[in-house]
Amino acid sequence: MAGSKIQAFWNHPAGPKTIHFWAPTFKWVISIANVADFSKPPEQLSYPHQTVVAISGLIWSRYSTQIIPKNLNLVSVNLTMAATGFYQLSRKIQHDYYPEPEPAEAKE
Repeated sequence: MAGSKIQAFWNHPAGPKTIHFWAPTFKWVISIANVADFSKPPEQLSYPHQTVVAISGLIWSRYSTQIIPKNLNLVSVNLTMAATGFYQLSRKIQHDYYPEPEPAEAKE
């Protein structure tokens, strides 16, 4: 049973013997790096960089649902890229345009 599933995975048109497997697998590094940047202060984030990550994630998510062979790894990495990019953009926008009010000093 397990051997047949492994063999099916190995011989799949988007399996490890093809570029359709390895390209999205290495693309996960971009999403992982963006997740690692969640701890960065928002002032260090870049609008152009995060916009490109978010929009390319959306565009390629759509593309990856239309191509043959179906490649769930490609769909998931692009959706993750879009999600992390939009999250980072929201952090940057919130920091730049909606600053937290400074606490009022107590009068004595």
